[in-house]
Amino acid sequence: MRKFDYTKLSEKMWDTEIVSYIAKIHECKGRQDLYIRQKPVELERLVEIARVQSTEYSNKIEGIVTTSSRIKQLMEDKTTPRNRDENEIMGYRDVLNTIHESHDFIPVRPTYILQLHRDLLKRAGLSYGGHFKNVQNYINETRPDGSQFTRFTPVAPYETEAAIEAICASYEQTLSVEAVDPLILIPAFICDFLCIHPFNDGNGRMSRLLTLLLLYQNGYEVGKYISIEKQIESTKDAYYDALQRADYGWHDEQNDPTPFIRYMLKVILACYTEFEERVGMMSTEGAKSTAYDMAKVYVSGKIGKFTSADVIAACPGAGRSALLAALKRLTEENVVVRMGSGRSTYYVRSDAFK
Repeated sequence: MRKFDYTKLSEKMWDTEIVSYIAKIHECKGRQDLYIRQKPVELERLVEIARVQSTEYSNKIEGIVTTSSRIKQLMEDKTTPRNRDENEIMGYRDVLNTIHESHDFIPVRPTYILQLHRDLLKRAGLSYGGHFKNVQNYINETRPDGSQFTRFTPVAPYETEAAIEAICASYEQTLSVEAVDPLILIPAFICDFLCIHPFNDGNGRMSRLLTLLLLYQNGYEVGKYISIEKQIESTKDAYYDALQRADYGWHDEQNDPTPFIRYMLKVILACYTEFEERVGMMSTEGAKSTAYDMAKVYVSGKIGKFTSADVIAACPGAGRSALLAALKRLTEENVVVRMGSGRSTYYVRSDAFK
């Protein structure tokens, strides 16, 4: 089995793009703490929106789906799961809540990772939840003609426990001596976790939950307010491409995690940018702006299609009915154009047609 030593990341020369991303995220983190102190009540609305989106989109990446209305009902405990997909969605919600509420008390150790995996799959009644894989798994890719081929073979079942112990120990040791910036260390750890692929099922979802856990533990709490999982799902082609480039030569310790690190830094920075935009919407509320004012600010800066749900999510300082009324008024004033019908309704800025 290959060895793991994250302190070696301190010897690597990072390109200017990665250094710039890290610097910008550090700046955002400083402002994040200020926003949280200033607007704790208002930000709770963002927390609830992000919880729903994180649960929905992380499962969607794996093909585990239900309707948006069912997701919201499940998240609010207003209904019970109807099938295996919905039970797995609820399992993700449970673990996400645990991480949100108790991240400072979840050590990065194999036993805790197993317990999180157990809870992820518990509602689905899967016997292998909370256990490392007992059969060899493969990372397959589908060709344009529909045929599949094995792109990467993870470690064998008998090596899995030792490999997870090794990455956890190296992560903790590297973090404790402050040898590597956490924004470099966390994606490197997640990349190795995905290459090990320690479970029969749930590896992708566990990797995203662990990403949130490690970010929270290091003070990067943007995932509580803006769904990192949604950002990954919307760029999943780039996600898989970065992983493919980062795992080349992995078994021989010749791989370079830089593509995956760069990808994750982009995702984190995009989430911080969206977070600050939404906080800006709250600031207009503090200046006695109406729901109409907030909705107009949002749509004026929106490129392309958007839905009423997007407006509601982007303006957490205003009520749903007030925002829907504002959107109707903006349509009547020809600021935006309504297109489609029913559940397929969306909006576009009117100046896009000029």
